[in-house]
Amino acid sequence: MSDTDIGARLRYLRTRQGLSQRALAKRAGVTHSTISLIESNGVNPSVGALKRILDGIPIGLSEFFALEPDRPRQAFYRADELVEIGKGGISYRQIGENLFGRALQILKERYEPGTDTGRVPLSHDGEEGGIVLCGRLEVSVDDERRILGPGDAYYFESRRPHRFRCVGPIACEVVSACTPPSF
Repeated sequence: MSDTDIGARLRYLRTRQGLSQRALAKRAGVTHSTISLIESNGVNPSVGALKRILDGIPIGLSEFFALEPDRPRQAFYRADELVEIGKGGISYRQIGENLFGRALQILKERYEPGTDTGRVPLSHDGEEGGIVLCGRLEVSVDDERRILGPGDAYYFESRRPHRFRCVGPIACEVVSACTPPSF
């Protein structure tokens, strides 16, 4: 199962069925955090656990692994077509609704003053980078910390523990990209 992006595949199926993570978790008899961790590739589920989750959709294991992504034909997106995947004081507006089968995720991020990605640093496979458009963003990577302003940028391996925080009195906006998609 290691060559297959199980998280993206599960997210694709779940959203295609119109299910929230919580709804699928309830149907499958697992916790919401289990679904979230699998979709973000934070954990690799056992075959038994994956089967139980897929029974909540419902779809069989062989069908799940045989599933081929729909190749997106859309090349251009209006501002109102970006998909909001953030919450609270952080907005993540994603280009494209379905990233299944895609290697790159592009976001327009907005952090309200004082918001951050959490006390626990993020860490996942891949690489990410971004350019600050406005405001001031504190970026911590490993033990390094920098405050970036308009025009400043970051780019690092996502396995390195990292965290983002808006500092100053105005919202911070960033255009970022990560590969592979991590949300």
